Amino acid sequence: MTTAPAIDTEIAAFTLARSITDVLHFTTHQGLLGILATGLLKCRDELSEDEYLEHIYTPNCSDRLKDADWTGYVNLSISRVNADMFKSSKKWHLDDDGVWWAILVFDATLLAHAGITFATTNNVYPVVQRGTGLAGLQALFNDVVPWGYYGSKKYRSAQLPDHYTTDPQAEVLYPRALPVESLRAIYVYEEEDVDAVEALLGMFPVGPQVNVEHRPEVFQ
Repeated sequence: MTTAPAIDTEIAAFTLARSITDVLHFTTHQGLLGILATGLLKCRDELSEDEYLEHIYTPNCSDRLKDADWTGYVNLSISRVNADMFKSSKKWHLDDDGVWWAILVFDATLLAHAGITFATTNNVYPVVQRGTGLAGLQALFNDVVPWGYYGSKKYRSAQLPDHYTTDPQAEVLYPRALPVESLRAIYVYEEEDVDAVEALLGMFPVGPQVNVEHRPEVFQ
């Protein structure tokens, strides 16, 4: 039986107040197979040698040298996919025949789980600010967030929805592995891939109803 994770009630209240409902992770179809087969979205350090050898798992990122200290965490984003990272990941897989992508949508209640580290921008940037608890999460919504390398800053506009982080590259770093029990939906870019995902869910049911939707706009 899976032990229920500890819940931070302050974070739970914050996500509710900002109408944050979704936490996202994009993956290749091989990654999706591994996630559903094991019932876990695993960090790189948790993947077994067999999963590498059998090519069930294909990493989104070609290497993790810039954040080698953080390969024990799963990388997630709040309310919208990290489009810059997704574009880079697609480039790394241009030579992979037949690869297609899916976005996993988890319930935002997971943000209140213990052990999470919040990063205000891409975790590899030297200006990233990392924190835990309510203060760590709140920092992702600051009026000004440094990012990149040359003194660049993201400014929060009045038009930005409350549930969007100030920098789209902000990260939620979830320790070790995330159980699929909180998975609510899977989005695909191509309509033809809906059937493939539903077939996988038929082989590896995850419990609660998971909606499979053709949502190309979410990948932008």
